[in-house]
Amino acid sequence: MNSLVFQFSGAYAEQGFLPWLEKQAQGVQTLDFTALEGCCCYCDEQAAAMLKEAFPKPLPRVRWLDSGDYHYLSHLLALRETEPFHLILLDNHPDNQDPAFGGVLSCGSWVKEMQEGNPLLRDVLSIGPPDGKADIPEGWLEQRRGERVYVSLDKDVLDRAWARTDWSQGTYSLEQVKEMLGRILEQMEVVAVDICGELAPSKGATPEDLRINKETNMDLHKFLTHYLN
Repeated sequence: MNSLVFQFSGAYAEQGFLPWLEKQAQGVQTLDFTALEGCCCYCDEQAAAMLKEAFPKPLPRVRWLDSGDYHYLSHLLALRETEPFHLILLDNHPDNQDPAFGGVLSCGSWVKEMQEGNPLLRDVLSIGPPDGKADIPEGWLEQRRGERVYVSLDKDVLDRAWARTDWSQGTYSLEQVKEMLGRILEQMEVVAVDICGELAPSKGATPEDLRINKETNMDLHKFLTHYLN
């Protein structure tokens, strides 16, 4: 299974997940943006142009986006889609807020940006926010069986037993998330899965935090490989 790894914070290397992934998987591509300015939480036009220019062609279906500070990458990556698709977002936050600074793309506004700026997006199913849906609504998948879907997972939807992030977290177990992902992968044409929610030592990650995030990432990689290979 091909994977694309974005390096902003160095979290994947600090965890040991990146070296593990490179040994386990074929076709791992990495993009190093540790020196890129104007891209943390908010992504200015210059940074967005540099990011999009660096995206490989074709894009691997599995994308590791680093911390939730860079979740806006989902919108930029989805602009490469050429056919209609649905978005399923598993996240403790809806990410559909108005940007705080003059329309600049952000990790909290990217869903709204996608809704307004990507004519191929059919609809958005958001699962996980405290005031939102707790599971895939009955009949939602059946009504869209076989249609194209982009899946975006922010690990802050998980309880701290399975993920350590620098955003407020939900209460889902990893098994609950994998069960939902399994239903999606079995019933729809999954064009991409992206994953964010890392925590780097520069943001206060402890060795225990790094261990937990690495183990969850390895589990998710193995799970997705089963379905997407």
